[in-house]
Amino acid sequence: MRVLRSLAILSALFFSRSATHQSDARSAFVGTWRLVLFEQDSAGALLRRGAHPTGYLYYDASGHMAAQIQPERQRASWAQTVAPTAEQALDAATGYIAYFGTYSVNEQSRIVTHHREGALNLDVVDYSRRYEFQGNDRLVLLPVGRPGVRLVWERVR
Repeated sequence: MRVLRSLAILSALFFSRSATHQSDARSAFVGTWRLVLFEQDSAGALLRRGAHPTGYLYYDASGHMAAQIQPERQRASWAQTVAPTAEQALDAATGYIAYFGTYSVNEQSRIVTHHREGALNLDVVDYSRRYEFQGNDRLVLLPVGRPGVRLVWERVR
């Protein structure tokens, strides 16, 4: 009986410490982030997004997130009509990134994973990014499996 009680106490301590550790790692992400740099070594991406796309990345304390990045280039508008033409819709969506869902942080591997629940393009459900904080106000994300892509975000205050 004593052994079972000791195991129960040790398990409770381990799991509560793991949960606290996870929430500490995740808490550094919480906030609103503005895109300040989008580097990609592909000429096609430059044509789709322009040299300086803009966007926001949101992380909340409950584990939810959302991201939107819009191209720098001028995109088609259909404000005066009920629905866009096929060409207008394609032009508006090309190079635009928009998704939301939950996120998890693996502090040991320094990877944040965006578990997408909805997106403009739901091609892959999870996006994993290596992360690096530069002080409290800069977050660098490097998509896993996509060398040459680097996104730098600045905390919005």
